[in-house]
Amino acid sequence: MTSTETLRLELHSAVLSDLDGSKPKNLARALAYQAEDMVPEAAAHADESDFQAALKVARSTHQLVELWRKQLTRWDYADQPTWTDTLPRTDERRAAVHGLLKLEDATRVLLDGLIPVSKAAVSVVISPEHKPWYTPQSQLSRPHYWPAYRNLLSAKGWPAEAVAALDVATDQVVERLADPTDTEMYQSKGLVVGYVQSGKTANFTGVMAKAVDAGYRLVIVLGGTLNMLRAQTQRRLDMELVGRENILRGADELESDYADDPAWADGKFVSFGSLPSALGAFDIVRMTTRDDDYKSLLQGITALEFEKREPALPLYDRENLHRSSARLMVVKKNKTVLAKLVKDLGKIKTPLAEIPVLIIDDESDEASVNTSKPDVQRSAINEQISKLLNMLPRAQYVGYTATPFANVFVDPSDTEDIFPKDFLISLPRPQGYMGARDFHDLDIDVEEEERTVANSNEKAHVRDIVDDAEDDTCLQQAMDMFVLTAAMKLYREDVGGLGDGYFAHHTMLIHESVRTGVHRELHDRVLSLWHNAGYTGPRGHERLRTLFETDVAPVSEVRADGQAVPASYDELMRYVGPASVRIGGDGQPIIVVNGDKDLETGEADFDKRPIWKILIGGQKLARGFTVEGLTVSFFRRRAGNASTLMQMGRWFGFRKGYRDLVRLYLGRRETMGRTEVDLYDAFQAICLDEEAFRSELERYSVMVDGRPQVTPAQIPPLVSQHLPWLKPTSPNKMYNARLELVRSAGRWEEPTAYPQKGEDLRHNTELWLPYLEALGARPRTYGYHFPDKGVVHRFGALSAVFPAATVLDTFRKLRWEIPEQFPPHLRYISEITEAGKVDDWVVLAPQHASTSAAKTVVLGSADRPYSWFSRDRRADRGPLFGAISDKKHRGVAHRIAGALGVSGDPATEGLVADRRGAIVLYPIVETAHQGSIGTDGRIDSDKLVMAFTFVAPASAHSANGQVVQFTTISSKPNAIIDIAEIDRS
Repeated sequence: MTSTETLRLELHSAVLSDLDGSKPKNLARALAYQAEDMVPEAAAHADESDFQAALKVARSTHQLVELWRKQLTRWDYADQPTWTDTLPRTDERRAAVHGLLKLEDATRVLLDGLIPVSKAAVSVVISPEHKPWYTPQSQLSRPHYWPAYRNLLSAKGWPAEAVAALDVATDQVVERLADPTDTEMYQSKGLVVGYVQSGKTANFTGVMAKAVDAGYRLVIVLGGTLNMLRAQTQRRLDMELVGRENILRGADELESDYADDPAWADGKFVSFGSLPSALGAFDIVRMTTRDDDYKSLLQGITALEFEKREPALPLYDRENLHRSSARLMVVKKNKTVLAKLVKDLGKIKTPLAEIPVLIIDDESDEASVNTSKPDVQRSAINEQISKLLNMLPRAQYVGYTATPFANVFVDPSDTEDIFPKDFLISLPRPQGYMGARDFHDLDIDVEEEERTVANSNEKAHVRDIVDDAEDDTCLQQAMDMFVLTAAMKLYREDVGGLGDGYFAHHTMLIHESVRTGVHRELHDRVLSLWHNAGYTGPRGHERLRTLFETDVAPVSEVRADGQAVPASYDELMRYVGPASVRIGGDGQPIIVVNGDKDLETGEADFDKRPIWKILIGGQKLARGFTVEGLTVSFFRRRAGNASTLMQMGRWFGFRKGYRDLVRLYLGRRETMGRTEVDLYDAFQAICLDEEAFRSELERYSVMVDGRPQVTPAQIPPLVSQHLPWLKPTSPNKMYNARLELVRSAGRWEEPTAYPQKGEDLRHNTELWLPYLEALGARPRTYGYHFPDKGVVHRFGALSAVFPAATVLDTFRKLRWEIPEQFPPHLRYISEITEAGKVDDWVVLAPQHASTSAAKTVVLGSADRPYSWFSRDRRADRGPLFGAISDKKHRGVAHRIAGALGVSGDPATEGLVADRRGAIVLYPIVETAHQGSIGTDGRIDSDKLVMAFTFVAPASAHSANGQVVQFTTISSKPNAIIDIAEIDRS
């Protein structure tokens, strides 16, 4: 960099540093002002023309551009700033910033080209109105810990957009806590929902930094139920928030509990230069360490005492909080440990009602939720958390989880419990994250036979486990893939210029059971396979060559995203030996993580050393704990509910530089009880459950008349369940409210709870027969052209139009296996019919292109054949179907209802009318009954399921935009899907 560039950079750095935390101001004036205190040559750069000239030749990675990227992004993301009423992350906001900077048009164009406005998703917030208090003016002093944490993230390589997004997301949490200096006590409770392995810790670290800056003086982090997870959380907070000076407190470097941690020696722990209290801020005193959970203080109870600068004033007074140290403890969710903390807090002299407390509950759906029956003694850990909340009236509770269902099912009327009454925040999917969606083909328009590793996530990343207990072919192949991808990482470090050690960790996870006996047997099997694999001999190379040519090379060719890919196995071969040595050169290629001291072969401590190993484990690796460098997963573990299964997805996370190498070996058919389940379908189902939940939250987060549509107490009915055997969470956590009404204007709705009893099936069939008999005699072809996808969906169907009142009468008479499922939709259809928002409905009965009699049934007195569809309920004893509809029918139905633009098909356009809905009929014959179809095509109506989907008119929305109405039922069993009742049926 030239001296001219260096001087310009120093000048702009000074200007932007002065504007940090402030509104945009006249740039030319700011440049001139800063140049006065610099060398005379700085004046040549103190005008906008010099800035323009520099931008014209700069690349997006230039240091000057990076400086401006950080500040522009902060202004872009600022939530409700005082200096503009524009919405964040919009072109209007950027224009407002440019206007306040007084920039010329040419400069604006250059900046916007190099630094486009980020349009990434932001958090979704469900919250009642709250008292605003968290503003820059409310800070006790200049913030200390948050700016340090923000700078640390930038130094670690976080993009400016990610740091700005975290700034906004953490503000959304902190501003919903109570003002720590308020004389009135209030206990706020909330829940933050992230994705599995998606960086939730970064969010609550930022919340903690801002909270202590604002005045919270006791922070309790409930760090999971296992020592290894608690220790991992403690280290992360010590390294990124607490800092070297607070850890040492004057002691020698070698006396630190991190003296053996490479990151400590490498200077990766945040440092303030001196104790924060010596810098005009305040210290953080650790009450727990990396190796030690909370212990009874006995005579050292004074360590919990809070010093007061003004003894006559309460601790929460600004005069005292400003100089009082904060206390931090990371505590395992264990009854004995929490009881010690509760006992010690009861002994301190500082009045507990004066202490502003923040409780962060990591993995809040595990152990924290009361699993005892309502009105009976609480479960052990829930009872201790309840005691903490009762004895600390200024405590704020914030739960963090990726599987929120247990938390939102908590009884809202239980004031001593952890129900998130004040806010529920859904974090956006972070950039670069690899989650459940990345292993499934959701909403893909490519037919099964046309899917490739380029257009199918499943074909790229998922491999079936098809061997039995006597055959380890798939396990051997997974281990081969582990070695092969290790060689690929070494190759990329070398050839790709990433540098030695870029991939610090490389791991494979084998997860089949929680039983230590199974782990012992697995360890012996895997060790035997490893020793007989011959990775450096001709037999091993032959297997690896085949795997490279048939799997790794085809996937990486289209999904490497710029990472280096060898042209042949011969080019990769020389890295295989070093890879196998790095994994098993010490004779121990396996680490067993299960608490069995006789079996554990090492420690999965990713903080102390690089780990290139195969991990075998169960519960310890099933929740919260981050398995670094995870590339190959071999998974056969069953679970009875979605929350538990989703948390086992350790293969979710950030895979920078090796996303194309990730492989999931999954047991497609596993036995659970008396039911054979497909684990791949199970993960797809919970992915759909999760996305439906987040989508609903987003819809209901929109304000109506300046007020929230829903409160967190009204969230439980939004939880969906796609597989009958895979309930959202364990039954003893499922308390509920009743969903009264769902307004679904222009949305595809697909009921699935059709009856099983013959008399109910016959009843429903008789209701629909008049519709079938009134349809046209010959099918007509309908279609919809999706220009953005370049796809045309066409199908043949019989059709007719029916008055809205007739359809409503039919809907009211239908019978259901689960009576609660359809009434919320029925109330909406009744509402729009009575209000004149729907005149009629088009009923479509799709017909197969083939005229084969095997695909038709004869129904009614007219002896007319109709196409039938083969669908099955998703479990042997469950009443619910999975997906019923065919995607190619949806575009036409949406167009008829006015939810899509012109179809490009005259036949479809002929059915379009104002205030018209669409119904698609699917006569279903389940597999078990398909043999009942007679040679004449007839079938008893008690063996036919008359399924349907519907799209209400897109114009049939409420006047104020409200989409839901609820009746809350507290302390009652789940009203949506009673699993116990299903199991008894």
